[in-house]
Amino acid sequence: MSQRTLVIAAALAALSSGAALAQDKPMADKMAKMEKCYGVAMAGKNDCAAGPGTTCAGTSKVDYQANAWKNVPAGTCTTIKTPKGMGTLTPMKS
Repeated sequence: MSQRTLVIAAALAALSSGAALAQDKPMADKMAKMEKCYGVAMAGKNDCAAGPGTTCAGTSKVDYQANAWKNVPAGTCTTIKTPKGMGTLTPMKS
């Protein structure tokens, strides 16, 4: 029984490492195709940098906070429409 468990564990490890290697593109390539988009995150859903009084991810206080950003696919930020206007590539004053 113990030998069987080891064989199963080894097979699962091999399968999971193969799946990781089979990813089509490295994470760095995927992140390079993203951009910071300010003013589009919902409260508590920003990726980082929500301005004074906050620390990082998930710290925005209101929906569409002008100085909080969310990673979005490159080239889409300025096309995102919110109730407070369009997304922007630079932080705005709240």
